[in-house]
Amino acid sequence: MMMKKIFSIMMLLSFMFFGHLCYAQDEGPLELTSPDFGHGDMIPAEFSCEGSDVNPTLNIMGVPEEALTLALIVDDPDAPAGTWVHWIVFNVLADWETIEGNTIPGMQGLNDFGKENYGGPCPPDGEHRYFFKLYALDTVLNLESGITKEELETAMEGHILEQTELIGLYTQ
Repeated sequence: MMMKKIFSIMMLLSFMFFGHLCYAQDEGPLELTSPDFGHGDMIPAEFSCEGSDVNPTLNIMGVPEEALTLALIVDDPDAPAGTWVHWIVFNVLADWETIEGNTIPGMQGLNDFGKENYGGPCPPDGEHRYFFKLYALDTVLNLESGITKEELETAMEGHILEQTELIGLYTQ
């Protein structure tokens, strides 16, 4: 298990080093957009529990030059039992410009469905807001897959260079 973790970190660092040699990052504030829905717009059913339940495509712009990795948390603060976590992804290479639909761009944490994957919108009632929160980090996080949102947030403390969010809406 330790060798697998060391190998994963070495591969990630290699990709980050060589990627930065040939990639010029955008200037400007960190931005997260989607060709599938706009900020404050309805998320198509394809990306929900009523559809294919796969992540939408996400476009990333303005990553700070000193960022090494990105982290993404998708949650629903309108859930009846409190904020519901739909997706946790971390140690995404900082030079990624697009997270394609139905892909896993990094290591995944445990969502509130009890799985290490994207769980799309599936509100029990009414319209809910889904926050796609992107963080640019100055480090590679030394974490295992299957961590919780709280564990990720604790590990990111003091390492967040910039953050942004994209909000989508969904109702059944």
